[in-house]
This record gives sequence, structure tokens and C-alpha cells, in this order.
Amino acid sequence: MSRPSPESLLDDVRNAPEGPSVGAFFDFDGTVIAGYSVVSFMRHHITHLDIDVPTTVRTLAAAGSQSLETEEDFTKFLGITLRSWAGRTPEELEKLGRQLFRDEIGPSVYPEAWRLVRAHLEAGHTVVLASSATRFQVGPAADALGVDHTIYTSLEVGEDGRLTGRPDGRSPYGEGKAAAVKDFAAAHQIDLEASFAYSNGNEDVPFLATVGRPTAVNPSSGLRRAAAERGWPTIDFPGRPWTGPLEVARTVGTYAGMMGGFVTGLGLGLLGGSRRAGLNLGIGLGGDLSLLASGVTLDVVGGHHIWENQPAVFLFNHQSQLDVLVLGGLLRGNFAPVAKVELANNPLFGPLMRLLETAFIDRADSTQARKALEPAVERLRSGVSVVIAPEGTRSATPSPGRFKKGAFHLAMQAGVPVIPLVFRNTGELMSRNAMVIHPGTVQVAVLPPIDVSSWDPADLDEHVEGVRQQYLDTLANWPGED
Repeated sequence: MSRPSPESLLDDVRNAPEGPSVGAFFDFDGTVIAGYSVVSFMRHHITHLDIDVPTTVRTLAAAGSQSLETEEDFTKFLGITLRSWAGRTPEELEKLGRQLFRDEIGPSVYPEAWRLVRAHLEAGHTVVLASSATRFQVGPAADALGVDHTIYTSLEVGEDGRLTGRPDGRSPYGEGKAAAVKDFAAAHQIDLEASFAYSNGNEDVPFLATVGRPTAVNPSSGLRRAAAERGWPTIDFPGRPWTGPLEVARTVGTYAGMMGGFVTGLGLGLLGGSRRAGLNLGIGLGGDLSLLASGVTLDVVGGHHIWENQPAVFLFNHQSQLDVLVLGGLLRGNFAPVAKVELANNPLFGPLMRLLETAFIDRADSTQARKALEPAVERLRSGVSVVIAPEGTRSATPSPGRFKKGAFHLAMQAGVPVIPLVFRNTGELMSRNAMVIHPGTVQVAVLPPIDVSSWDPADLDEHVEGVRQQYLDTLANWPGED
């Protein structure tokens, strides 16, 4: 049994035959994400008091145990779960699934799993999320990861359009998942002997055995034994760092350093008679002190593009509040943010962003959004750069969400280039909705400036997607890594 590194797994994918005849089948819970997605659903139901508590307790106990060894065990567990959904409409659960993925499940996607998925997609392989979970759990993840194919437990819908609380057919669990993969492969002309599969659970030994290139990921004890007997490679992805008193204290010091450094720099600038000089000094000093206190360092590739091409519209892929500190330490000043209007009332960042002359955009009102951009255009023309998260919100996974066009309209109107700032792992050190920062190194790639002066507005959608693809390519194939 071999124990490959994440990098060697990626190399195996890149060295494999290309094309859709090669499949890449990923289990979901425990393999692509840390933990079990059903727990988020049940926790939501408890919080909103819309579920029978004994049913929920039994579900969570079953999810947390290692006792689901047979299809019969799983069928019993599934019955407990589905009874809690009986009477709901598929639309209700689709909406809930998207919400829970955005807020809870998405941030638990293993970065290593995300990179594996991206490597398979780049190789043109047919990537499939193969799970015994429902489409309400698996579907949002597939959308976020760019995966077109899913295998999941189908649910029965009654004549009234509501779920009956029963599965529709055999669940893809144990031998059922192996059978589903074989059926999928036959329907899509997949060469299973050349294909890959990844899973963490004992029950998935038959699933992994369907392909020629299986890997046990974060394996349970039973799967670890089976992998050793069969000579399958195993790998353990590191989990989220543990939050202790030291991390909490560092985070408090981080925010104190950010605000203290900013106020000090701004005050010195005002004493010298220049508000802009004070802003620049405060941003740089606040960024340095906050990163120092948090234990976060920056590893920057292509930093010269920042200083050689200002003013510019700087884009960054938004993952967490740590991005704000990284921007301060990276750009040092001479920029103004553009942000959603909701941040104006944020108790921590709102006052700071107003001091930074942020252009706040009401995304619900396109007329107001265009009007709000006018001050940003003026700042660009005066020599001050602008910083925007083109997704408009924090992404739930390492994959950037769809880019909005406002940043590109702004660059075209002001006649300045767009410069992509690619943040690789801020979401790993501080997840999407977290308040605590963990020490580590944030990797940043500053891509070459993009001249938008010749862009035709009629082709803007295509141009914008091309820029987003640059982010995906950079995140999957980091500069300087073989």
C-alpha cells in the first residue's frame, strides 16, 4: 500500500490518458467535504424548530457512528432522514441545499479534493460526484465545483408534488453504488480500467474496486485495512486547523493592529497636510501590524505588476474577511475599494471602508449601482487605483463564483487595465463565516495586467469568463510549482 502526497496524486492525473473516456468518480461526504452534509440539514431543522427532535437525534447519532456497514443499515438510516423531509417540496429542499452549501458545507470542501477535481476536469475526464446522499446535498457542490455529472439517492415525489419520505429506487450505497457506477460507465462509454475513484468509507470497497485506479481518501479503519490488503494507495487530507485560546488572542491582536495602525498612519498624514498620504500610510501600517499579529505571511508571485501598472482596477477572489488584511499588506495604499452597500453597516469594517472612500454599490438597484461607480471612475482618473471582488460575495469553495461585469465596465470607462490578484488559501486560514484567523502563509499570484481598451461591450460576457478562467487555471496550476 502506497501513501502518495497530494502533489503525486495530481501528477498521476496529469500523466493519465486524456479525454472523456476516463472517469473520475468522487464520493462526497468525508471525501470531498469534511464531515457529513446531512448534519447541516438537521442542525438547520433544529434551529428553526421545524422537525421532530427525536428523529433528528437519531439521524445525527447514526451519521456520527461507524455502524452503517451494510445496505440494510444504510436503508434504516436513510428512512430516518427522509421521514423528516416528507411533505416538503423538492423546490424547498433545493433552496435549502443551496443556502446550506453556501454558508456551511462549501467551506468544508477539502482544498486537496478541489484541486484533484480541477486536474481531472483539465484533463477532459468525465468527473462524477457519486454519493448515497440526495441531490439536495450533492447538487450545489457539483455546481460549485464545475462537475456536470452526479449519482445520488433519488427521492419519491407524490402526486401532490411533495416528497413521500421514501427513496425512489435503489440507493447508491455499497454494492448499489458500484452498480450505479457500472451503469453510468456503460451509458457514457467510460473505460473503468483507466478510470479513477476516491472514497473514505468501508462501504465503498465495491465502488473503489470498479475502477483501475482507486484511492482511499481519509479512510476509515475498515477501508484502511481493505486498501492495505488490495494494495490501494491511501491519503489523509489535513483538516481545518484547531481553534484555541492562542488563535483567539492573535485574532483580537490582529484587529487591534489593523485599526491602530490605520488610525496612526491617517493621523500622521493629516498632520502633514495630506489625507491621501495618511490613508496610504495607514493602510500599509495597518496591514503590516495585523498580519504580524495574526501570524500570517504573504508569499507573492508577480508582485511587480502592482507597482508598474497603476492606476488599475485590481480584482481579487473573495474567500473570507482575511482578504481585507491581505489587500492592505499587499497593495500598501493608493487604492479605494468598491463594495456591496451592506458592508457600510458592518460594525468592524464599515467605518474603515468609509474612511477609505469606498464606493458602496446597491446590487439590487442597477441604476444606483451605475451611479455609485462614478466616484470610483473619478478616483481612477485622479491616479488612485480601485479594488473589487468581481464575484460580489465570498465564495463557498476555492472555485471563484461567477464574475459580475461592473469591474470591467469601470476599467473600460476609466481607460485603465484590470489586474487579477489570485488568493490561493485565505479561506483555509479563515473560513467564509469565521471570525478567528489561523497563522500560516497566504499565497498570492499577481497576474499580468489586462488591457480592456479594445473590448467590445457586445463580447463582454466572453471576456469576463476568460478572466475567471485565468483564476481557475492559476489556482489549479500555481506558478512556480511543477
